[in-house]
Amino acid sequence: MEQSKRMKSVQDPIIPLVSDWILENPGTISLGQGIVSYPPPPQVEKRIKDFYQNPALHAYQAVEGIPELRNLIQRKLAEENQILLRSEKRLVITAGSNMAFSHAVLAIADEGDEIILLTPCYFNHEMALTMAGVKVISVPTQTDYLPDLVRIKAAISDRTKAIVTVSPNNPTGQVYPEALLRAINHLCQERQLYHIHDEAYEYFVYDGHQSFSPGSIAGSEAYTLSLFSLSKAYGFASWRIGYMVIPEQLFNAIRKIQDTQLICPPVISQYAALGAMEGGHVYVRSQLPKLEKLRAKLLAGLKPLSQFCQVSAAEGALYIWLELPAGTNELEIAKALIYQYKVAVIPGGTFGADRPSLRLSFGALDEEMAELGIARLCEGIPALLT
Repeated sequence: MEQSKRMKSVQDPIIPLVSDWILENPGTISLGQGIVSYPPPPQVEKRIKDFYQNPALHAYQAVEGIPELRNLIQRKLAEENQILLRSEKRLVITAGSNMAFSHAVLAIADEGDEIILLTPCYFNHEMALTMAGVKVISVPTQTDYLPDLVRIKAAISDRTKAIVTVSPNNPTGQVYPEALLRAINHLCQERQLYHIHDEAYEYFVYDGHQSFSPGSIAGSEAYTLSLFSLSKAYGFASWRIGYMVIPEQLFNAIRKIQDTQLICPPVISQYAALGAMEGGHVYVRSQLPKLEKLRAKLLAGLKPLSQFCQVSAAEGALYIWLELPAGTNELEIAKALIYQYKVAVIPGGTFGADRPSLRLSFGALDEEMAELGIARLCEGIPALLT
């Protein structure tokens, strides 16, 4: 008895593999998984108590999420993202933004249809498309990791259903300028495609860069899907709460999918999310100076590697992207860094990169671990490349 052919074609997730290597090498400093070190806002504790004190909440709740949470998020979207929920749009709470992306794919595409991903891309997006039988059309970004409109236009066919953008970007840390996102959104309007935009790292921007929400563009309601997550910003990774803003015409399809896969988002996590949203951007922004300091420390510490590899500017998100010399076996480099130098990174091939690369994450580190991790990288990478 074998697994389905569909699942055989899905890449093996790299994070569990790297985690296994780390377990075999105690003392390894992980620059791998993209999480933050700070906890959820203190308001979460009270909201969880509220949940326990109401027996009715242990029953199923609304498929699209509890009204109280949707109201708070609706206010946040209007104030922070300039996304107004009028009759043309719907808000749906999901178990993380990965689920939101999978919902979107199932709602808009049939088997054999195509969806454009900009590479390097978020590997779970590629995996979700493959699982759904949707053909991934990989369009490489430019040398600065910004989308290339000429390449995107050339990749569109009569089977194309959507273009996916992620900004601030996982894995490169690039922040897409507003003008470029507007141009991609306008292209989607012209070609009658959906624009799926992932904003999981909306708060994590540095050096004066700004995150822009294409869902705020006037007239884009019918074809723009905006995906958000509480996992990163609110120290909420294991709580699995995200949300999506979708065109009205997709709501019935999304409801069917969510009711089948989830019935309703975990209500205790939704109550925790109420507390998180009450802490709001004030809480998140109070954590950013530490992350900015860690980012600056890593970028300064990695300067000695500039003669061996290209280091990204890391304008946003929680990542620094290292481009290695052509012909380098990045998977072997990543494994050797763990086994020989006790520092873990993620090989770029899992993100569909067409050049050998490594992704570093600094979100979960303290200053001491950051310094030690940099020192190990700066020792290991030159030794392994020469």
